[in-house]
Amino acid sequence: MRRPPVITVHEAAQHVQSGQTLLVGGFGMTGNPVHLLHALAELPTRDLTYVANNVGEVGIGGGRLLRNGQLRRAVGSYFTSNREAVQAAQDGSLEVELLPQGTLAEALRAGGAGIGGFYTPAAAGTVIAQSSDTRVLNGREMVFVPALRGDVAFIRAWRADRAGNLQYRLTEQNFNRAMATAADVVIAEVEEIVEVGEIAPEHVHTPGLYVDYLVQATLTPADLGSSADVGGSGRKVDERRLNMARRALEELMPGSVVNLGIGIPTLVADLITPEMQINLHTENGMLGVGPAPQDGGAMDYPVNAGKVPVTALPGASYFDSADSFAMIRGGHVDVAIMGGLQVDAAGNLANWAVPGRPLLGVGGAMDLASGAARLIVTMNHTDPDGTPKIVQTCTLPVTARGVTNMVITDRAVFEFRDGQLTLTGLMPGSTLEEIRASTGATFVEALRE
Repeated sequence: MRRPPVITVHEAAQHVQSGQTLLVGGFGMTGNPVHLLHALAELPTRDLTYVANNVGEVGIGGGRLLRNGQLRRAVGSYFTSNREAVQAAQDGSLEVELLPQGTLAEALRAGGAGIGGFYTPAAAGTVIAQSSDTRVLNGREMVFVPALRGDVAFIRAWRADRAGNLQYRLTEQNFNRAMATAADVVIAEVEEIVEVGEIAPEHVHTPGLYVDYLVQATLTPADLGSSADVGGSGRKVDERRLNMARRALEELMPGSVVNLGIGIPTLVADLITPEMQINLHTENGMLGVGPAPQDGGAMDYPVNAGKVPVTALPGASYFDSADSFAMIRGGHVDVAIMGGLQVDAAGNLANWAVPGRPLLGVGGAMDLASGAARLIVTMNHTDPDGTPKIVQTCTLPVTARGVTNMVITDRAVFEFRDGQLTLTGLMPGSTLEEIRASTGATFVEALRE
């Protein structure tokens, strides 16, 4: 039986050469091979292309390589979580390629499967896809994405056996599973190495044939950054935001699979009770998300897409990011509730690019907006200066075109009926005259009696 060598983190880091492409697993710092990255940060290795969902956190994980000036290029979906990555992109010291999160996961899976690329509806008609080959397939506009591979992959697993078989813990599969298949040299950092047979065959997530080297390294709370303690996830809630969450909850049916975006949509999770039988899905690899725990962090619990520790309800399941976005694109998520910056009269959604800031953080928004069977957008009716956020035509970079089914603001509820923006409800304290004056798009009035 093949047995990959067990080496030290310092020996592992020497397998990465200047100018190479490095794949790095993890979602935020969860499932992140932080010890391998910190060992690489001690070497003079330079000009790396860093492929990961994000560039770690400030000074941690890939963030340490970035601070050292070891990264030339980064390919990922969400760089705004590291302010130093944003600064490096702005000053030109880091070249950035932004991909929707599901596209990133699928590109890695394609690279590992020997597939040259694929067509996806995510990002069609947006600035991200401007230079892509675009076709209409099965009546939908889709963009071509080439496969991704790396010279070396650093991944993190919970356990390995001496044959290199890997088992991941909770939501730590994320990008690790796909990356384990898509590099010429794969180095797995693991919490524990056990004898062959101690991981049952049905519990193996990554077969040992993909793994070239094993490194044992113990995780500590300091390695988890902002996910180390649930205490850092508290949020202030005002009554208007809570009213929007309550109204969105009314749209969810028992047994439905629902994905909640960050911001106002996350408040919906606090209102869901087990009796409602609603299955919460999070794109980093979990179905059956429960409420936040009272204490503890990502060493004790799974995390959601906001990198916040959560509990798992009875019947919950874990999977990797590629499978998670296959669920989304395949139409298996019944409802997505997302925040918004603008929605227009054609049902176009803009929610990922903030005015005056670099385009560095799309996350899973494009995949969810185009893939969920029904999309509900929750947002304030206007900007703080009174500028309408429901507009005739989006002026901000679009997330997805013609996908919005319902808009819930702090003042009103709109639905798209027969392709027309239709006012169907008023929120507490609002008047019809106020809505007419503060909405920047033409709409039909069909208020319930």
